[in-house]
Amino acid sequence: MNESGLAQQLLNLIGGKQNINQVWHCATRLRFTLKDRAKVPKDKIEALDGVITVVEASGQFQVVIGNNVGDVYHEVVKLEPSLSEGETSGETAAQGKMTFKSAFNSLLTFISGVFTPFLGAMAGAGILKGLLSLAVVMGWLTAKSGAYQIWWAAADGIFYFLPIALAFTAAKQLKVNQFVSMAIAAAMVSPGIVALGAKATTIDFFGIPVVPANYTATVLPILLVVVVQKFLEPVFNKLWHESVRNIMAPLCLLVVIVPLTLIVVGPISATVSSWLATAIVSLNKSVPILAGLVLGGFWQVIVIFGVHWALVPVMMNNIAQNGTDLMMPILLPAVLSQAGAALAVFLRTRDAKMKSLAGSSTITALFGITEPTIYGITLKLKKPFYLACVAGAVGGMIVAISGAGANAAALASVLLLPTFIGKGFGLSVVGDVVAFALGTVLTYFFGGINAGAKAKTAPSVNSEPGEALAAPVKGVLVPLTGLADEVFASETMGKGVAIVPENGIVKAPVAGVIRLLYPTGHAIGIQSDKGSEILIHIGIDTVNLKGKHFQPLVAQGQHVEIGTPLVQFDHEAIEKEGYESTVMMIVTNSDQYQIATLGQGATDDRPVMTLA
Repeated sequence: MNESGLAQQLLNLIGGKQNINQVWHCATRLRFTLKDRAKVPKDKIEALDGVITVVEASGQFQVVIGNNVGDVYHEVVKLEPSLSEGETSGETAAQGKMTFKSAFNSLLTFISGVFTPFLGAMAGAGILKGLLSLAVVMGWLTAKSGAYQIWWAAADGIFYFLPIALAFTAAKQLKVNQFVSMAIAAAMVSPGIVALGAKATTIDFFGIPVVPANYTATVLPILLVVVVQKFLEPVFNKLWHESVRNIMAPLCLLVVIVPLTLIVVGPISATVSSWLATAIVSLNKSVPILAGLVLGGFWQVIVIFGVHWALVPVMMNNIAQNGTDLMMPILLPAVLSQAGAALAVFLRTRDAKMKSLAGSSTITALFGITEPTIYGITLKLKKPFYLACVAGAVGGMIVAISGAGANAAALASVLLLPTFIGKGFGLSVVGDVVAFALGTVLTYFFGGINAGAKAKTAPSVNSEPGEALAAPVKGVLVPLTGLADEVFASETMGKGVAIVPENGIVKAPVAGVIRLLYPTGHAIGIQSDKGSEILIHIGIDTVNLKGKHFQPLVAQGQHVEIGTPLVQFDHEAIEKEGYESTVMMIVTNSDQYQIATLGQGATDDRPVMTLA
């Protein structure tokens, strides 16, 4: 399925913009905050071609797409322009009782929304900074050369002016004036304030002593400032008449918040940042094996639950305070061990589809994108995921003992290695190699690869070509492309036929197993004994009837024969309710077959489609 078709499908299944508070994306996932999760069929979304899996964590409905997630997101926004990144659609969901869980989920949603828009640029800049450090160590460039200075400006710029980028995205999340936030951040990193901070020069603000701090590359101060703006901005907006509000409200915010930042907010946040960085460094130095074991072994579990966003500001704060971060190098073994497990699956599996996915996932994992590897391979097969976590823990302990630190923030990948150059670099590389090799070896010998792959793929093997599909209902055969429903008519879900029913009994078109049965009875999925995957959908938008006029006659997991009654429905009553009762039969894995439709007009139980 192409990106446009997938975007349309997702919007339809999620309930459109009316059910979406926010949507944005990270490296591999579309992240939704929804108004009513109960309206969204998770299983049906997971079954879409192009969706790896669906994860619900941190208050988000996360659809794992893979490397082309950006293209799918842009198609979503193209279909619904109001759903631009980080913006809300319509009224927000009603707020329930505040709990620790809901507050923590809101915090994670805020942090991920703040950082994800520019993670790609920051990762690229971080890798460039590491490569420049490597070039100096190897003698390829000198720090005084023109090429080095130009490229260093390119690499360091986004980190130096990080508060400005954070101001923009944080203001977007909190729905305040983004350009006022950026102006405040620009004041914090202006040359005059930076110079005063470097010299620890005390100045006064109407008699109040001010000791400017260095806010370049910091995270916490500007986030706190935007929170303060969230409370003050409505006050100033109400204070001024609308004729001058657009000028006077920003003026008041700058006059009040910039001094407040330098006098109160900045120093407090700087002190907290310093304490936090010192505590983490002390833990890594006093109990490095424990830090390596936890981060190396459980990092991917933390990622699955979406809690890793809470640690991103911490790692960036460590770099701002100490020049290096000791946590980031420990994460690389966790990533490389998953890549090693994927390589083992690639080398050993006998399933062609799994081998292809494992080969590409190995490469993407090496470069820091592990979601396709986790959800498509290791977690799906279970044992490889657990074994990779063991390998990541072993490698993480070695790296933690080395004391290596990263001098730039980026995705944990092999490209990040140059940023570790310095103390403990050699031993940290040993830990990385051990994690990758151990993940490969453990998974190859103990991962149960072929048994798991065979169990997963055996039902979908089309070993008997030429399968015929009988009409699921008696009626008049009409072209699928002529339907009023764009999803079915465009054949984005697969090729098929449509039948205007003359009775109210839907029968099995093939022998197979009921894999999907909606409680409402309006849709049913069958996997035939010969491998085809068939969706029978009764009516258009009949899900809105909530089961009214439908009576399922089989159970999910039941084996049926051709002609077995599946669902009884009242097509006349459905039409009186204002819905079309046309029955669609779709082959959802039609890309695996050559499909022919047999005849037109009236039909009964005779074959209407053949698959070859």
